[in-house]
Amino acid sequence: MKSFKNKVAAITGAGSGMGRELAIQLAEQDCNLALSDVNEAGLAETVQLVNKKNPNVSVTSQKLDVSDRSAVFNWASKVAKDHHKVNLIFNNAGIAFGSTIEGFESNDFQRVMDINFGGVVNGTQAFLPYLKESGEGHIINTSSVFGIIAVPGTSAYNASKFAVRGFTETLRQELDFTKAGVSATSVHPGGIKTAIAKSSKTNDSVKALGLDPNTAGEKMSAQFITSAEKAARVILKAVKKNSPRVLIGPDAVFLDLMQRIFPSSYPKIITKALMGRMAK
Repeated sequence: MKSFKNKVAAITGAGSGMGRELAIQLAEQDCNLALSDVNEAGLAETVQLVNKKNPNVSVTSQKLDVSDRSAVFNWASKVAKDHHKVNLIFNNAGIAFGSTIEGFESNDFQRVMDINFGGVVNGTQAFLPYLKESGEGHIINTSSVFGIIAVPGTSAYNASKFAVRGFTETLRQELDFTKAGVSATSVHPGGIKTAIAKSSKTNDSVKALGLDPNTAGEKMSAQFITSAEKAARVILKAVKKNSPRVLIGPDAVFLDLMQRIFPSSYPKIITKALMGRMAK
């Protein structure tokens, strides 16, 4: 897909962050949009920004919980009907959650998996038939650098993002094997300046790791170095190149390299770094 002009892109989690920036940048390239988010206010703001950026593109929006499988399938059908085709689905919606493995409740773990991984599965399966019909389709699934390495205190998030990575790599192989006319890209952002960390739920169990549950998300966000605008730009470039995987941010590149060089011992490096921080 060398151009987004006159294409139709569906984006989940479009009410803020990378989803919003993807919508704006796609509109700049004359791509029509179907936007969704569970946050109606944020979604409405994104629609306004897109219309201001390019009033000539067609934009539809839908409040959507990506963990609701039937709702996602209904949305996909509506998008195909409203826009007459669908070329891209950005399965971008996600949440974060901080807890030790010993400390999380099963419903907290399941919620992360249902949104971060289940939402990707639902979006992929719901839109894939329409992408095939378009003759030129692409599926973009947001994993994380935490889908490449694991860190203490984010087991549910790690599990969901590792799952997205494995799912998307398998998906791409199947699409290539069957010559479906559709491809797939797994996106691995490092720290992106969005609200995901600040708005994440963190329970008291992280105190065992030397973290304050009341400030952990905010402190993590303060270390993020890549803007959502730049992240979106890198993602769209990767789609045009049909890249199987894209790393976003120098931190993601560094951590991926560390995992490749020290695949067995990188957890020790991370643990020592965490213990050193606790000792200060």
